[in-house]
Parts: sequence; structure tokens; C-alpha cells
Amino acid sequence: MKLKELLKNGILLTDGAMGTYYRSIGGICEMSEEANLKQPSLIEDIHRQYIKAGARLIRTNTFAANTAALGYDMPHVGEIISAAYTAAKNAAAGSDSVIAADIGPGADAAEYREAVDIWLSLGADTFVLETFTEPNTPAKVAAYIRSRAPESFIHVSYALTDTGHTKNSYHADTLLSLSDNDPNIDSVGFNCGVGPLHMLGILKKLGRHSKPLFVQPNSGYPEMINGRVSYVPNPDYFADTLSESTAYGISAAGGCCGTTPEHIACLGRRLYGEAPSCEAKRSADTANTSSAVIESTFAKKLKSGKFVVAVELDPPFKPDSGKIIEGARILRDAGADIITMADSPMGKSRADSVITSLKIKRETGAEVLPHICCRDKNSVALRSLLIGAYMEGIRNVLVVTGDPVPGENRADVKSVFNMNSYTLTDMISRMNESVFDEGSICIGGAVNFNVSNKENELKRLLKKHQNGAYFFLTQPIFDDAAIDFIASLPKDRDYKILAGIMPPVSYKNINFLNNELAGVNIPQDIVKRFDPDMTREEAQKTGELIACEIIAKVKEHADGLYIIAPFNRCQMISSIIKNAL
Repeated sequence: MKLKELLKNGILLTDGAMGTYYRSIGGICEMSEEANLKQPSLIEDIHRQYIKAGARLIRTNTFAANTAALGYDMPHVGEIISAAYTAAKNAAAGSDSVIAADIGPGADAAEYREAVDIWLSLGADTFVLETFTEPNTPAKVAAYIRSRAPESFIHVSYALTDTGHTKNSYHADTLLSLSDNDPNIDSVGFNCGVGPLHMLGILKKLGRHSKPLFVQPNSGYPEMINGRVSYVPNPDYFADTLSESTAYGISAAGGCCGTTPEHIACLGRRLYGEAPSCEAKRSADTANTSSAVIESTFAKKLKSGKFVVAVELDPPFKPDSGKIIEGARILRDAGADIITMADSPMGKSRADSVITSLKIKRETGAEVLPHICCRDKNSVALRSLLIGAYMEGIRNVLVVTGDPVPGENRADVKSVFNMNSYTLTDMISRMNESVFDEGSICIGGAVNFNVSNKENELKRLLKKHQNGAYFFLTQPIFDDAAIDFIASLPKDRDYKILAGIMPPVSYKNINFLNNELAGVNIPQDIVKRFDPDMTREEAQKTGELIACEIIAKVKEHADGLYIIAPFNRCQMISSIIKNAL
């Protein structure tokens, strides 16, 4: 039976969470999508449990099936998608439940199109685009699906906060209106973000809408218990609260994070007045926990011996994230493995590196590496910051002592330096052992091989490594002496070196770098390649060429690149990545 037909028969019951439930019943994979290949029978059984609980719409286990989230190439992601569809089909065999191809945020336009083509080749004709925070991406994906399969049913769902807005500040009414006017969208909904009570409050204030409305809130709000993300086991409360939403014009109801087949069965009883058969019960030792192990795909790539690319951006001076988000997308699409965010460099206030990194991570899916310096926070504040960042999924940090406060501000602004890069690295390493149970934070450090006494700098590196740092970003390299020193390091070293690359962009810029930026030494033959009469385009092209030449020399000796984007010129860095690697 088609979903459009099911929606004509009263309120439709959908399934609940996959990822949180999978982990609570003993899933071994850090991402539930990986279990489509590694534990297919368990994924199939979870679908079957939801069907027994009364769900008529089953979403495939593919919410995060994209290269950014999983760290795999697209052919492997395609295998995961195919296995997910097989598991859902096997579970639904003999029932009248509809299978929907589940697509979440985090991919780029080309990858979405490729994923849709895979789904269509498998026979999918129902699509759920869920947990989006802005309307443009799902609208484009829906348009592509419609162009390839005009008869498909396409549902789009957004994640709201308790204010009724997405994290990108789109209000629920605005999203409903846009969906009503989009011929490629068949139904619209809200999932994740809030629990049933706040979802009910949002529904009460909605304006008119013409298309079927789905609601799939979380079971509630998570908390950390013994280092694990946990949701309160509340099937009866969830069902009692969400069932009140029938008074506000909904067409379908189900659950998101923290919900289980028990939640769906209870909701079905409230909606229909009878109990669908539900044999799904969580074991006593896992009933109160729903842990999600999140590990750094960047770290995994480094440990596997693959070459990585990190690109540094400076956070904005003003609360305007548009340019830096767009820049992060450009870099992600160009092949950058991680976006690293400076912490108020040169002691000048900018947007917080961790908060800016989180925004980039949420809105682009790119992996992030915030710098954390010791200049502005004492050990209590640093520890609190790390815990908060960890809760939000940050799994990489670069530890630096920090630039001093500029002289003109020292009378009013006092540096803290309660810790230094050695002691902060050690603290994070100990937190990995005692506090962070859902994947360790991968710790990076800074190193400067431009100094005359390179052996002493190596000793500093090794001390940081002993304290827990795994990879090191070098100061920008311009001369062969630094490259030769990296080449002389042991090939079987158990730490990683990312060679610093900073392309100059003008005559004025290269002279500033060479004369005013500590730790940077630029040979005169490179400086003389710029002249004050160059056009912007000529100077940028010269800077790109210099960067590519340095990369060609160093890449066989380093484990990756650390490219600093001058003035956040991301298109320039994109060009360098594509031409040099």
C-alpha cells in the first residue's frame, strides 16, 4: 500500500528511534548505519519490533548514511544504503507497512543526487528527508527526486527548538508555508529537537497548513549519566502527551531520539484504543541508558596512515556566520578532512572557537578542530568548556598556550595562563580516561620547525606527545630547512605531523608575515616573487603557486597538511587542495 493511501485512513502511526534504541540493546557499532553491514539481523529485528508495535511507516537505518558522517567513500556508503533497504524489506515482508528511504542532513548536493539514484535503483518510492534546520537543501533534494521519479512520495521534516524555530532561525509556520507552496513536497513534519510537551506547545500555536503534518518528537531531553547519554524511560507519558496533538490537525505521529517500540505501542493504544502486538522489551541492564559512541573520523584516518588535510579559518569579529559557514562548505567539498578554528588569535576578541566550530559542524557536517588556548580561562573554565564541547560531539581539539594580549590592552585585560599547553594536554588526556566514555578526544599540539634549534623544539613536541597529544600542526613552512628536518624524523613515529602551509596573497601581506609574525621565516627569493604593482588576481595566483610548490616538497614526509586560509579566502584554498593533491 502506498503512503498517500495510508494517510487517508486516519492518523498514521510511524516508527520511533533507530540509533538510540540500537545502542541501548547492545549494538556494537559507533554509528547504527554501520550495523546495516555488520549486524543486519539486529537492524532487521528492530524494524520488525516497530512493525509489531503498530508502525505503518518504517524509516530505513540511513539517517547518517553519507560520507561526511561515516568517513567512508561513496561506494561503501552505497553498500550501507543497499543493506539498509534489504533489512527494512525483509522486516516488512507480509505486512502492509510502508518503507521510506531515510535521508538526513550533512551531504553536499552531488552526494545527495548520487544517494537518490542509489535509492531509486533499489526500488524506493517513498522518501523521508528529516531533521533539517533550513528549507533550501531538502527542497533541492525533493526537486531532484521528483525529476527522476515523478510518482514518488516525498516527506520533509524539520528539527525545532522549544521556541518553535530551527537552529537556523526558521519558524515552524514559515516552514509549513514554504512546504505548502512547494509542488515537490507531499507532506511536512517536525522531528527531534524537542520532547512531546514542547512539540504539543508548538502545534497549538501553528497557523494554517494544507499538507499532511507529521510529528515525531524525542521521548524527552537527554542527560549524562556515568558518562553516557540517557533518556528517561517514559512510554506512557510520551503517549499520553503526544496523543493530545490529534486536536491540532496532525496526520501522522511517531517518535525520534529516546523512543522505543514500547513508546510506539503505547502511542498506538492512545490513538486507536487498542494495543498492537508488541513483543519488544529492553533488557533490565540497558533500559535506562542510550549511549552513543562518537569517535573522530579525522583521527581514524590519521591512524590508518592516510594523508589528511586540515584548513584553518578565523572566527568572525561580529555575530555573522554566513561567510564562514559558506567557506566551510567550500572546503569540505574540496576535500578538507577537518576545519580548524583559531581561538581569538593575536589576543583580539572573535567569536568563540568552540561555539563557532559547533555551528559549522551542525550546519555543514564537516568535522571540526577548535583551538583551545590557556590565555583567557582558568582550569575550571577550561574543564567546563571541554565537557560542554564533548556533549555536543566535539572529538578533536588543538591545545595551545595562546598569543599574549596586545600591549595596548594589558592595563585593562589580564591574561590568565592558569595552565599551559603541556598541563592542559595532560588534563584532557586524563579526562579521556575518567570522564569521556563515548569516544576519546583526539588532542593536537603546535610545533615550530622554523627555529634555529630544531632539536629543542622536537623535545617540546615529544613532551606534549607523552602527555597525550597525537598530532602536531607546524608553523607555516617556507624554507627547505624545516622540510628537511621533518624528512629526518623517524618514519615509524607514533605521532603525526601536519605541515603548515600559509599562501601569501599580496606584496604587503608577505612582508607583514616575514617581518611582524613571530615564528615565520620567508626566504627572500619567495618574497621577491611579489611586487606592489601586482593585481589582486596576479598576487593570489602567485601565492597559490608558492603553496603548491611547498606542498610538493613536503607531502611525502608529512602525514598531512595544515593550510591556513589567508583572510578566510576559501576558494583560494580549494584551488590549492585540488591542484596540489
